[in-house]
Amino acid sequence: MPATGEIEPGTLPPGQEGQPEPLMQIGEVAERTGLTPRTLRYWEEIGLLPPAERLEGGFRLYSAADLERLTRIVQLKKLLGFSLSEVRRVVEAEEELRLLRERNRSETDPADKRARYERAIGILSDQIAILDSHLEQMRALRESYVTRVQRLRDRLGAAEC
Repeated sequence: MPATGEIEPGTLPPGQEGQPEPLMQIGEVAERTGLTPRTLRYWEEIGLLPPAERLEGGFRLYSAADLERLTRIVQLKKLLGFSLSEVRRVVEAEEELRLLRERNRSETDPADKRARYERAIGILSDQIAILDSHLEQMRALRESYVTRVQRLRDRLGAAEC
């Protein structure tokens, strides 16, 4: 469920159905995502974000879909500790999966559907491998801390004797 004041991804506020999607300027998007305008411009420059629409004066405009993509990037980067390169791979994979889903909805040829399902399985398997790598690194770091804590407890016990 979106936070107060946020638009549920893929929907318009009541009364705006059938109207053009509302667009936000960079300052509003920065405020909503907790990012700086400089970060937004940089991510656009390196291709993490598609080029923003622009007003005549050059001001960037962002859609609800852009906001959703940014929220996902922040989640991957901050919560999961992904590098920008990994974020790009995940975001590009999610976009490709979305396109495969769209094509399969209108597809009637079983061979084409099968090929897209196989591609989707490959994409998701790659994403699982990225997650597994991070999980293994976290487990190793956690284990090193557990070992250090135990060593310190042993020393504490020996010091008390």
